[in-house]
Amino acid sequence: MLRAFLQLRQMVTVEVRQLIAEQVVLLIATGFGLGSLPWMPGTFGSLLGIPLAWWLWGQPLTRQLLVITALLAVGVPLCHWASRWLGGGDAAQIVADEYLAFPLVFLGLATAHRWWLLGAGFALYRLFDITKPPPIGFVETIGGGLGIALDDVLAALLAWLALRGARTLWLRV
Repeated sequence: MLRAFLQLRQMVTVEVRQLIAEQVVLLIATGFGLGSLPWMPGTFGSLLGIPLAWWLWGQPLTRQLLVITALLAVGVPLCHWASRWLGGGDAAQIVADEYLAFPLVFLGLATAHRWWLLGAGFALYRLFDITKPPPIGFVETIGGGLGIALDDVLAALLAWLALRGARTLWLRV
């Protein structure tokens, strides 16, 4: 009888741990609930990336690369598991990909640490993420956490190229 009770207790403990892990992953993946908003969840979820981008912006390039790589290394499996638990695909509730990829927009632009540039980068990032110009629309078909995160990484890179190009043109004038 005691043995059966201990086995049952262990089984319940494992299930409770799995449930807690699932809820924590979903909480982070949905941007602490912002992904559940009925209107523009991706844009509101991306707002969580602003403080992170602002902090990273002032860091040395090596640290920026390391932190962004770590964020994306965590973000891919996070989005993958959240997608599975939410029914598959790039569910609108999953916004971790948006806020974890956003800091990439400002990679290496530390000399131009300005609020207006942050706003321009955010607008460009959202524009590319929403409109999904090629090849962004294609990579979404990859599926899983990689496909979910990769389209946002490409949107961030396109926004980075646009900012870098605009900055280069501005400095030439």
